[in-house]
Amino acid sequence: LAMTFSVNDSPLAGREGDKVTSRMIWDRLCKEAEGNIALRISKTDSTDSFEVAGRGELQLGVLIETMRREGFELSISRPRVLMKKDENGQLLEPVEEVVVDVDEEFSGVVVEKLGQKRAELIEMIPSQVGNKVRLIFHAPSRGLIGYHSEFLTDTRGTGVMNRIFYAYEPYKGDTRRNGVLISSEAGTAIAYSLWKLQDRGPMFIDAGVPVYVGMIIGEHTKSNDLEVNPTKAKQLTNIRAAGKDEAIDLVPPRKLTLEQGLSYIQADELLEVTPKTIRLRKRILDPIARKRAKPDLAS
Repeated sequence: LAMTFSVNDSPLAGREGDKVTSRMIWDRLCKEAEGNIALRISKTDSTDSFEVAGRGELQLGVLIETMRREGFELSISRPRVLMKKDENGQLLEPVEEVVVDVDEEFSGVVVEKLGQKRAELIEMIPSQVGNKVRLIFHAPSRGLIGYHSEFLTDTRGTGVMNRIFYAYEPYKGDTRRNGVLISSEAGTAIAYSLWKLQDRGPMFIDAGVPVYVGMIIGEHTKSNDLEVNPTKAKQLTNIRAAGKDEAIDLVPPRKLTLEQGLSYIQADELLEVTPKTIRLRKRILDPIARKRAKPDLAS
């Protein structure tokens, strides 16, 4: 897997960390590569971003978590698997053999979730003892990024999953994800506004959290991205309401961990990592520039 480590250039940069420059990030990555032979770092066309390749999302996730605890602020791109082409020019991607031992009652949800990630069920072996079942899949590596924590939740912590590289196979197609809710204003998220936006999809932030233009605050229930205003307060009037004011009942937000955030973001999005906060954002914050660049990002 490879991902891009960049300087945090969001409007909230520099508030929590004290190591924010590209030179500090490069020096820290060089120091890490000296003792970690599985890590490969290289410079990109931009002076503010560096490509870091490792064995998997766990190794890279540990590095990111270590750096944020040391006071670094980073912008992380979506992890991407290293693909190649065969002699006929066909795109090939790495496929892993996944062996899952799970209780029979949880086998359905595991097959469904891995099926959404373009995995193929090769064999199902019922256990001779108890109600266990062994499932063997061939799954693309990119679909397994961040899945382990979701797997433990689905199986109530009773499932066991083992992965090993299997082969390079033809590209299996994109995995689908809903659109996101993007903040159109900068300021502080207000409970009334979030309450009105709950019908649009689950939120990633609480009330009172600072937001900026281009920051992702939730997931849209539909496939397209939607720009919303989470800072809009209730309009006050001097007219007495006939009935009681509506009680604001906020659904608890879906807080993404570092691993979940890395698996959630798309190619045109970044994960903003600071010592205290993990935020999701669009790579291009300005909405007009983002719409113009959309064909380029998709390619």
